[in-house]
Amino acid sequence: MLISRLDVPGRRALPVVPIVPYVLLAILVVVTVILKPAGGRSLAIDLALCALAAVWMLWMFTLHPAWRERPGVMAVFFTGLITIAAILVLRDPWFGFFTPAGYLYAFTVLRWPVRLAGVAAVAVVAATAQTSGLPRSDPLDLTLYLLVVTVNVGPMCFLAWLEWKNTQQNEQRTQALAELREANRRLEAALTENAGLHERLLAQAREAGVVDERQRMAREIHDTLAQGLTGIITQLQAAVHTGADSGGWQRHVDAATTLARESLSEARRSVQDLRPEPLRTARLSEALSGVAERWSALHGIPVHTTTTGTVRPLRPEAEVALLRAAQEALANVAKHARAGRVGVTLSYLDHEVALDVRDDGRGFDPARPESTGGGFGLVAMRQRIEALSGTLQIESEPGAGTGISARVPLAPVEAQA
Repeated sequence: MLISRLDVPGRRALPVVPIVPYVLLAILVVVTVILKPAGGRSLAIDLALCALAAVWMLWMFTLHPAWRERPGVMAVFFTGLITIAAILVLRDPWFGFFTPAGYLYAFTVLRWPVRLAGVAAVAVVAATAQTSGLPRSDPLDLTLYLLVVTVNVGPMCFLAWLEWKNTQQNEQRTQALAELREANRRLEAALTENAGLHERLLAQAREAGVVDERQRMAREIHDTLAQGLTGIITQLQAAVHTGADSGGWQRHVDAATTLARESLSEARRSVQDLRPEPLRTARLSEALSGVAERWSALHGIPVHTTTTGTVRPLRPEAEVALLRAAQEALANVAKHARAGRVGVTLSYLDHEVALDVRDDGRGFDPARPESTGGGFGLVAMRQRIEALSGTLQIESEPGAGTGISARVPLAPVEAQA
C-alpha cells in the first residue's frame, strides 16, 4: 500500500519489508545446505521451495508496488507465502525462523480484520516449528501442541488488535486536527471578511459624516451668512435711495452695521469647529511662519520663527490647538505687550511638541488676570491645550516680557494611522 494509506504498524514495518524476508530466506538456505546432505532429493525440494518463496515475494510484492494497494491481490500473496512457509516448516523446523517475515507482511499488506487472521496463521506456523519434536498422535502431546499454538496466537493477535486500536485513535486525532485546522482557516477567512466589512462600514460612516456636515454647514450658511448678507445689501441699497435724507441714510447704515456684526458672530459660531485656513495646505511649522509674517506686517513688530527637532505628523486637533495658541499669544502681544520683538519656537521632542512664544514687552502679573484685559484669551488657550492632555505655562513679570509655553503629547503611531 502507499505510505499515505498505511496505518501505524504498516508504516513502522515498511522500511525493512523489502530486505528482511530475503535476508532470512538466504540464511535459512545456507543452514539447509549445511544440515542436509548434498545431492539428496530432500535438499532439492527444500531449495526449490525456497526459490519459489523468493520468486513469489519478488513478483507479487517487490516488482509490483502498485499491487500493494489492492487488498485482494495482497491476500493472495500472503496466503501463498504462508502456505510455502508452512510446507517448509513441516519439512524442516528451522524454517520457523522465517515467521518474522510473515509477521512483517501481515502488518504491512493486510488490512483489518483480515490482518488478524493473517497474524494467527503465522503464529500457527511458528508454533508448529516450535513443537516439531512432539508426536501429535498422543492426546497429551496434542494438548501441548494446542497450548503452544495458543501461547503464540493469543499475544500476537492481542498485539494486532492493540495496534489496530492505536491506529484508530491516531486517525481520529488526525481527523480532529484536520477539522480544527479547517475550522481555524474558516475562522481566519471570516475574520478577514469581517475586517473588510468593518473597513467598508467605517468608510461609509465617514462619507455619511462628511455629507451630513456639509449639509449642516450649508444650512448654517443659508440661515445665517446668506440671510445676513442679503439684509446688509438691502439696507445699503435703501440708504442709497434715501438721497438727501440724512436721518434715513444713517438709520439704514446703522441697521446694516448691526446686521454685519450679527452675521460675523454667527459666522464665528458656525465655523468654530472647522480646520483653520493656514493648516489646510501647509504643515504646522509653515502655518506658524505664515501667521507670524502676516502679524508682523500688520503690527510692524519683527517676529523670529524657529522649528527644532524632527518634524512628525500631529493629530489635527493638536495642530489646531497649537496654531490657535500662537494666534492668541500674538494677539495679546499686539494688544498689551508693547514689545520690540517676538520669538516663536516650535520644538518636536521625544514624546511631545512644544510651542513657545516670547516677547520683550512690558509683561504682566500672571496672578492678576485683569492686567491682560480680563484674561479670557488665556483661559480659552489653556482649555484647548488641556483638552488634549497638554500643559500651558505662562512666565511673565512686569517689565521683563512674557513667555507662553504650550505642550501637547505626540499620539502613538497606531493612533496616527
